Amino acid sequence: MNDSPGWASPGSAPSDGKETAIPRPSDPQDGSGPTGQWSPEQPPAGQWSPPSTPGSGSGAPPPASGWGGGPQRQGWAGPPPTAKPGVIPLRPLNLGEILDGSVSALRAHWRTALGFSLAVSVIAQIAIILLQRYLLPEPTTVDPNATGAEAIRQASESARSTLFSLAPATLITMIATLFTASVVTVVISRSVLGRPTSLADAWAEARPRILPLLGLTVLLALLMVVIMTIGIGPGLLLGSGAGAALAFLGFAAACIVVLWLHVSFALSAPALMLERQSIVAALRRSAKLVRGAWWRTFGILALTWLMTFLMAFLISIPFGVIAVIADGTALSEFFSSNPPSFGWPFLIVSGIGEVIISTLVYPFIAGVMALLYMDQRIRREALDLDLARAAGLPGYDVDNPRS
Repeated sequence: MNDSPGWASPGSAPSDGKETAIPRPSDPQDGSGPTGQWSPEQPPAGQWSPPSTPGSGSGAPPPASGWGGGPQRQGWAGPPPTAKPGVIPLRPLNLGEILDGSVSALRAHWRTALGFSLAVSVIAQIAIILLQRYLLPEPTTVDPNATGAEAIRQASESARSTLFSLAPATLITMIATLFTASVVTVVISRSVLGRPTSLADAWAEARPRILPLLGLTVLLALLMVVIMTIGIGPGLLLGSGAGAALAFLGFAAACIVVLWLHVSFALSAPALMLERQSIVAALRRSAKLVRGAWWRTFGILALTWLMTFLMAFLISIPFGVIAVIADGTALSEFFSSNPPSFGWPFLIVSGIGEVIISTLVYPFIAGVMALLYMDQRIRREALDLDLARAAGLPGYDVDNPRS
């Protein structure tokens, strides 16, 4: 087996519909065979007592409380502690351990993970600022006094202009997130084993999977767009009040389908990276791992999204205020029907805030996804045993597996 977790094909596992071998208890060693017999010489009913131990009997002090009866007795001492060679214990994880594991891995390998994320975020933000300043058209002017068909036409043009302006920035952000996620996934997989990793090693592992990961991301984005178009399109084609109601219902239905697919395919990127799966196989793998745990996966992802949103919001507020002050733009212009044209001071200061947000948020989300993937495999396929063997822990070797 490769030393990295999940590198090898998962093979047969309980989640594949196959049962693993369960060790059976050994036969009694007193020669009675598997169906031992009671001795024919039994004490009378109600008169049998357990054999006495030294210090028992009348006048002896009571045994110490707790299992085992004190230090002089050999009693049950509970299960052995869970192996933890890295940032997580090798057992099914709870929500706090997944979130804490992602933060711990990034803190332990901040030079590799956060350093790479910072470099990618700076390059991406510079490209976005240059696009906003030189290539994208000015926002469409909207007359607040327009009514009827003219108001609808202006609103439609404004929406198209906004979408056209956001598309390049969204594409750049998606590519930057993809690069960051690929490297962070490798870092997380090594940190679970307690092994250090350099940026060169992480990039060497992630580089061959960049193009498949890009294809997976584009395929998922196109799938969501197609679902939204199918949901909203018929209502927009009608163009009446009934069409508007149909478009709203179609939009609500499409949002439900998109959310369900997004959660079902949430683990496809880690599967593609760590198992060297193809794009379609990674989608199937994710759906299989999430099956039966959709609501739990949704809850963890929803909390992660909420935490990252609050983090981004708290960071963006001071930078937004400083950007407005540095640009000399009146605050009232932000609430007007025609948005203002921002200058270099606003773009630079707000860009710095976006770089800080991207540097912290994208690695954290990628870490949560990777640990959630490992947690599901631990629950379904006993991946903890493979991880323990890969980490070189005693008692987990192939010749003497843990029962």
